[in-house]
Amino acid sequence: MKNKCSKYRKCAIDLTKREHRMSVMLSDEEQQMIDRYLERYKISNKSRWFRETILLFVYKNLEKDYPTLFGEHEMRR
Repeated sequence: MKNKCSKYRKCAIDLTKREHRMSVMLSDEEQQMIDRYLERYKISNKSRWFRETILLFVYKNLEKDYPTLFGEHEMRR
């Protein structure tokens, strides 16, 4: 069976063993909002969706904040 990967996540992520548990507390409104979203977009694997959403957010921020040799002001001169 061929492993299909979305364009934002690496195939290696699917192959790693997950040993660390995280838990999150949500209000009733937040839970309803997430449930509606998952139902609307026909997402059946909530755990995978949470993991991919959080990691994508973290990855984008780390990439954006990556240190550069020159500051933004120096590069715009």
